Amino acid sequence: MILGLTIILILVLFLPFTVKKVEHNLEAFLFVMGLAAAFISHVMDAKLFMKALEDPIHITLAVLIAGLLFKWLQTPIEKSILGVSKAIPFRLFIALTVILLGLISSVITAIIAAIVLVVIVSVLKLDRGSELRLVVLACFSIGLGAALTPIGEPLSTIAISKLNEDFFYLLELIGMDVIPAVTLFGILAAILVSPNQSETGLAAQQTAESYSEIIIRAVKIYLFVMGLTLLGAGFEPFIEKYLLGLSPLLLYWINMISAILDNATLAAAEISPAMDEPTIKAILLGLLISGGMLIPGNIPNIIAAGKLNITSREWARFGVPVGLIAMVVYFIVILIFG
Repeated sequence: MILGLTIILILVLFLPFTVKKVEHNLEAFLFVMGLAAAFISHVMDAKLFMKALEDPIHITLAVLIAGLLFKWLQTPIEKSILGVSKAIPFRLFIALTVILLGLISSVITAIIAAIVLVVIVSVLKLDRGSELRLVVLACFSIGLGAALTPIGEPLSTIAISKLNEDFFYLLELIGMDVIPAVTLFGILAAILVSPNQSETGLAAQQTAESYSEIIIRAVKIYLFVMGLTLLGAGFEPFIEKYLLGLSPLLLYWINMISAILDNATLAAAEISPAMDEPTIKAILLGLLISGGMLIPGNIPNIIAAGKLNITSREWARFGVPVGLIAMVVYFIVILIFG
């Protein structure tokens, strides 16, 4: 059994990063891997299958409803963004953009927050370097903030499901760590993003999404979370054997691999209700912070980079140093405050 789970883990860790076909069909791939893990671990039964059907409902509905609302309100939203950007000092607007997108992403979902970010970047028409820095810092903020509720992103959905906790558990567990980080990313953006406008930046005029695109995205999120639920249940024996005894500080640094892999996938494989809260907290913070370092690390990165034509090298040049500094800072925080 452990050998089979090890093979699945290796496939999950490396195929999405090395095989384009898998990367482009990640939801279906993870669903198949989740089924395989559940069968190999002999945990597949009617109860687990019903749980896998139920877990994605809330985040899928949130993504669908928010996507429809944004489609219907895109024009007034764009006009409001332009009006507010001209009414208040530029650097204050940039800071508020990063902070507010990070905080409301836990309600409107990380996916919709990333789409709003793309619209803001399109409206501002900044120079390429400033746009890149704004996008990366905002995606760090969104990735962190969205984890505060189970409807914000797949990682938080899976964490709450696996831990059998209530809606506000993650807010209580990591809120005091996440909210200051979101604020600091906003301040950093205000300092590093230049107000100089350019016609050669990253953003082109963004067209409204079609209804089919919105529905397909919601279906993909449903399948993605369903696969992660099965994957997490299947990996319980693996977690009990190899991860439960590890130091939280070691797990924190191990989770830097979420820079190249979607952090929800790793959360499904790593988190267990048998772990104590310091360990869970270290796992989550390691996943959330390093998830912003490279494009594949988190859903907002993938959406923003795809719509704005940001290359992996461009993202890494700025995202990796910022992420490493944040990892060191929070490692010190964990050491001091536990």
